[in-house]
Amino acid sequence: MRPILAPLISALMLLLATTSALTAPPDESGEADDRLGWWREARFGLFIHWGLYAIPAGEWNGKTVPGVGEWIMYHGKIPPAGYATLVPQFNPVKFDADEWCRIASDAGMKYLVITTKHHDGFCLFDSQHTRFDIMATPFRRDIMREVSDACRRHGLRIGWYHSIWDWSHPDASGERFDDYARVLKAQVDELLTNYGPIDIMWFDGEWIPQWTEEKGRDLYEHIRRAAPNVIINNRVGKGRGGMAGLHNPEKSVGDFGTPEQEIPGRGIPGYDWETCMTMNDTWGFRRDDHNWKSATTLVRQLIDTASKGGNYLLNVGPTAEGLIPQPSVARLEAVGAWLRINGESVYGTQAGPFKRLEWGRCTRKGQRLFLHVFDWPGDGMLVVPGLRNEVEGAQLLGSATPGNLRTQQHDESLIIHLPLQPVSEIASVVALDIVGEPDIAEALLLQRADGSIVLRAFDAEVIGFTARYESGNGKDNIGFWTDSADVVMWRFEVSRPGRFRVALSQACPADTAGARFAVIAAGAELSSTVRPTSGWTDFIDIDIGEIEVPSPGKCELRVEARSRPALALMNLRSVTLRPIESR
Repeated sequence: MRPILAPLISALMLLLATTSALTAPPDESGEADDRLGWWREARFGLFIHWGLYAIPAGEWNGKTVPGVGEWIMYHGKIPPAGYATLVPQFNPVKFDADEWCRIASDAGMKYLVITTKHHDGFCLFDSQHTRFDIMATPFRRDIMREVSDACRRHGLRIGWYHSIWDWSHPDASGERFDDYARVLKAQVDELLTNYGPIDIMWFDGEWIPQWTEEKGRDLYEHIRRAAPNVIINNRVGKGRGGMAGLHNPEKSVGDFGTPEQEIPGRGIPGYDWETCMTMNDTWGFRRDDHNWKSATTLVRQLIDTASKGGNYLLNVGPTAEGLIPQPSVARLEAVGAWLRINGESVYGTQAGPFKRLEWGRCTRKGQRLFLHVFDWPGDGMLVVPGLRNEVEGAQLLGSATPGNLRTQQHDESLIIHLPLQPVSEIASVVALDIVGEPDIAEALLLQRADGSIVLRAFDAEVIGFTARYESGNGKDNIGFWTDSADVVMWRFEVSRPGRFRVALSQACPADTAGARFAVIAAGAELSSTVRPTSGWTDFIDIDIGEIEVPSPGKCELRVEARSRPALALMNLRSVTLRPIESR
C-alpha cells in the first residue's frame, strides 16, 4: 500500500491521495452490474500483504526503519542487490493456504485479495518474466496456485493485488518504462490465465508519473478482453486522485473506488467503492506494531461502510513463517461471531436512507431497514428520526425472546421500545419492516437550549466538485476544498432571533493559509482570512463578526471562497452562532 506521507509525492498529491477515490459509474449496458453483483452482495473481504518484507519485519541491520512494513526497502534506502539477500531466507514452512481461507471464511468474509507483487517487485507466483520470484527461494512453491485452489475449496472469491510500481526492475523508471510496462502486462496475463477464473484485479502504485490514464485504460481494456468477468479497481488508472479523476469521474477507468484507511463520511453516492483498512498501523508484518484496533471497532467499521453502500477489505500481514498473527486471528473470530448472528444486516445490503443517526447506523434490504444500535438507549426507547412510514414489524436479531417490538409514531419520528439490555455490546440490530419506500422527513438543525446554533461539517450541504465531508484520522470536517467555486451551506431553524456572534473552526497549514472567504447569512456578509495552524487536523476557532437574525423561521448560512487558495481553502469543522445578550 501507499503510505500517506511518501516523500516523493508532492504536497498536492498527498492531499489528493488521502481523500475518497472516485470511479466511473456503472455502464448503461448493464455489464458492470452483472460483474459486480456478487461483490455488492459480499460486502466483506480479506486483504493479505505478504512478501520478503515479512522477514526484516520493520528492522534492517539492527535498526528500526519507520513506516509500514512493506515499504522497508524504500524507507530504509535498501538497494535492490541488498534487498535481494532476503530471497534465500524466505522459507515460510508454516504457510497453509487452507488455514488462511478457513480463518477468512469463519470471519464471515466472502472474498480474498492477496499481494502477487508489491512495490518491491518480488513475485509470490511462478513468473516466466522475472527471476525475482517465489521459485528462487528455498520454498519453491507457487503461493498463488495454493491460494487460488484453497479459495475455491472454501467458497471464497479470488483477487490479485498487483503493483504498477516496481523498485527492483531496471526499466520501471526513466526512458525505458514502456519496456517495463510490457512486462507488467505479461505478468497480468500470467495471473489471469494460469490459476483458473479470477474475480478481482486490484492495482496499486498508479501515482508514479510514468503511469498515465491512457496506459491505465489500455491495461483495463486488455484485461476486459482477456477476462470479461473480472472486476478491476480504479487504481488501474488515475481515478484515485488527480483533478481529472475528481472533476470528471466519468472519464476515469475502473469498476470501483478505493478509499484507503478511511470510510468516506457520506460514502460515494452513485459509485461502487471499497475501503481497505489495517487492523493495526501496518499492511505488511512489523514485529513492533501492537496498536491493534478492537473487535468492536472493526465490526463497527464494517457496519459503517455497509451503511454507506461500500465494501470493507480488512488486512492481515502474515509473518515470515506464513502465519497470520494471533491478534489478527482473535479479532477475525470475534467479527465472525457477530456476523453469524447479524450477517443478514450486512450482506447484500444497500446504504441506509438516513443522513445521521446519533445512536448508530442503518443498512437497507428492500423494505427492511437494519438499525445497528451502538449506543443503547437507557430508557429503552430508540428514536428513529424523521421516519414516517407505516411499520409492519420490528425484531431484535439474536434476541433470547424473539417477537415483534412495540413501535409508535411521535412528531414525525418512530419510537421503538427496546429491552433494557442490548443483545450485543458491539452492535445490536433491529430489523424494521416498513411499508413502501423510506419516507424521511427533512430534519432542520435547531437552535439549542442556550440559544446557540452549531453547524457541524457532517450536516453541511456541499455545492461543487471538490469540497467534501471527511472523517477519521483526526478529521471531522469539510476538506479537500481545492476549488474556489465550491460552496458549503447549512439550513437551520431559529426559534429565538436576535444578534449572534459568529465563530468558525478551521485548520490549515501555514504554507497554505491566507485565502479570503466569506460567511453569508440573514442578508449579511462577513469577510475573513484563513488562519495558519500546525496542520490539517489542528483546528482553531476564529471570530468572524456579528449578524442579526430579525425574526424566527428557516435560515441559510453559506461559506464561500473569496480568493483562490494556494492548495485548499481550509478544513472546516463547524460554524457556531452564539447569542449576544441585549444590553
